[in-house]
Amino acid sequence: MTAGCKKDQEAQNVTGRQVKRSEIKSRLAALYQVFGDIYGSEKLVLRASKLGVLNQVRSNRLGEQVLALQKLIQGDPTLEKPPRIAEIPEILDDLEDELAQVVARRIVEEELERKIAEKVQERQEQYLNDMKVQVLKEKGTPENAITLKKLALIEKMRTVHLNASVSEILRPQSIGEIIGQERALKALIAKLAAPYPQHILLYGPPGVGKTSAARIALQHVKSTIGGPFQDDAPFIEVDGTTLRWDPRDITNPLLGSVHDPIYQGARRDLAESGIPEPKVGLVTEAHGGVLFIDEIGDVDPILQNKLLKVLEDKKVVFESSYYEPSDPMIPEYIKTLFEEGAPADFVLIGATTREPHQINPAFRSRCAEIFFDCLTPLDIQKVLRQAARKLGATLGRGLAEAISEYTIEARKATNILVDASSVARYRQKKSINSKNIRVTLDDLQEVLQVSRLTPYVTAHAEPKGEVGRVFGLAVAGFQGTIIEIEAIAFPAVKERRGTVRFNDAAGTMAKDSVFNALAVYRHVTGRDAADFDIHVNIVGGGRVEGPSAGAAIFLAIYSAIEGIPLRQDVAVTGELSIQGHVRGVGGVTEKIYGARQVGIKKVLVPRENSRELPGELWGVQVVSIDKINEAFSHTLNLENAAGNTRVNIYSMPENTPEEKIGVPENTK
Repeated sequence: MTAGCKKDQEAQNVTGRQVKRSEIKSRLAALYQVFGDIYGSEKLVLRASKLGVLNQVRSNRLGEQVLALQKLIQGDPTLEKPPRIAEIPEILDDLEDELAQVVARRIVEEELERKIAEKVQERQEQYLNDMKVQVLKEKGTPENAITLKKLALIEKMRTVHLNASVSEILRPQSIGEIIGQERALKALIAKLAAPYPQHILLYGPPGVGKTSAARIALQHVKSTIGGPFQDDAPFIEVDGTTLRWDPRDITNPLLGSVHDPIYQGARRDLAESGIPEPKVGLVTEAHGGVLFIDEIGDVDPILQNKLLKVLEDKKVVFESSYYEPSDPMIPEYIKTLFEEGAPADFVLIGATTREPHQINPAFRSRCAEIFFDCLTPLDIQKVLRQAARKLGATLGRGLAEAISEYTIEARKATNILVDASSVARYRQKKSINSKNIRVTLDDLQEVLQVSRLTPYVTAHAEPKGEVGRVFGLAVAGFQGTIIEIEAIAFPAVKERRGTVRFNDAAGTMAKDSVFNALAVYRHVTGRDAADFDIHVNIVGGGRVEGPSAGAAIFLAIYSAIEGIPLRQDVAVTGELSIQGHVRGVGGVTEKIYGARQVGIKKVLVPRENSRELPGELWGVQVVSIDKINEAFSHTLNLENAAGNTRVNIYSMPENTPEEKIGVPENTK
């Protein structure tokens, strides 16, 4: 080889080495760049410092730079000798592979971290939402801004208060404030204080204190007598007319129901698991205490039968096709309610304004029965004076007596007084805080005119005699009242062609009593009523349910034909048989009370009803009779009959078969 060729070859080798060195530098710089991108420039410097290769990284010699890169990537501090130039490409290939693996692992780790972070964020948000809902549920607050705004509005409304309702102020609070029902209240307390208390039915007209008496009786028994009730025994009150329930038992506020998870919306956590949720009713809330049902006669008959089952079992049984006993996710209280039932051991007190025969016989057979009396005018006056003290009002002269003529209900009487006191306050320009209000008869008169009230009693007994007029007795809704019966008789225009007229509105049974009375008149006197035109009238056109006015109708006809006055302070009740017997009737206690209301001094009742006479007769003389002739000495006013022309014309024959029944000697 010539010298020139050698020079050319050497030049080419130098150029090759320069190109190779340049490539190595480029690759080395790229690897440093990738490594820096992976770890960051700050971490790169920090890692180099820890490995002691910071100077080698900054060196101008390729071998030292490669050695530093090896230590940085491989993390091997034992490498001390820099590689030769010829070894560097192979080392760089290995380092590229290791960096590729690091980058791939880093990408996978970042992706996993991203997904993990997303899942964690999602779970965290769900957890926070659940916690918010739980906190809202615990606080009983709404779940959104709209309902919170409505809640704030309601809370603002609650800060505005008018005075307490008058019913709360005037409601009896103690035994001494129950007026006119001493016997009923005593019987009620005795039954609640017994070792084995019975269920109770309270009968009586509205507004006489049945609900208040039941509530006060329970409090009295708990506080003084003890009995079977604990100090925290509940008094659950419900109105039977408002009890609504679904025959499918979807809802039943009285006995309880089951909220199935699909159709009825049980709690969310239960619905998601398909678990039915029992909801206990009022019978369970009354456990250990008293369940008071007002107007129990208006409760649905099917619901009454279900309630009877609860009274027998002392528990409520729940059923649901969604209940699975083996489900481990069912809460223990739900399992207990389904398998053992909800406890319902209570005393039932039912109040009603209906007659006993209108109440379910199954209830009556399981309950003790207590009858509340109507309030007398004196009772109403006591109620009014008690209410006046609570209202801070003064009653003018005769005001209580005047109000007592317009109602026999304590509630109605106090309402009239409250209206009159309001009129008086307005008239006297008194502030609402003033307690010195005097209510006068003028204030009452304004209330009566505006409310268009009429006196409850329109007829009053008088100590005088009157021909053809007598007071009978009747009962309507536990309220005794009088029936004013009048009769008039004229000689028939044609002999033996007399007529009888009677107002049809009184009813067919009362009309039958008229014909019975005519037969008894002939039986007693021996004369035929066909010789007279007779007109019998029930004053006011009221309907007479039952034959209890028969005896009174006979006396009115007898008085009209014979011209003998009847005492106007005596009332009569009893069915009249065609044999002249006075048969038993119902509602004797209420009738005696009704007679007392109008000032009747004496009441004639059938002897068959003697055992039913109340212990308290309210100052009325009660006489038991068996035959109608026994009524003559109590009803006929013979002193005023002496100058009556008709008595002289129609004298009764002597020695007739009717004398076995007989009439007073001084009427013959």
